[in-house]
Amino acid sequence: MTSPAPPPPDADRPHYWFPAKRYGWGWGLPCAWQGWLVLAGYLILLPLAVWMFPPEKTLPGFLAGVSGLSAVLVAICWWKGEPPRWRWR
Repeated sequence: MTSPAPPPPDADRPHYWFPAKRYGWGWGLPCAWQGWLVLAGYLILLPLAVWMFPPEKTLPGFLAGVSGLSAVLVAICWWKGEPPRWRWR
């Protein structure tokens, strides 16, 4: 009888979609395809929101659309990204 193979060394580490920035606070570019998909969706939806709510005509709608999309992006980064902290060195 053979024993089961040990798990890979990084099997217990969480898989982040967004790494923490090397310097400062926040997240860097995605490191997983899921993160790239989220970022692409944000970059596609942002101009759509600007087109639907032009700031010169409906400033409250524009601010709500851009703020809402940005809040969703930050929430996903917070949920699926490496925990951010201040990094200086």
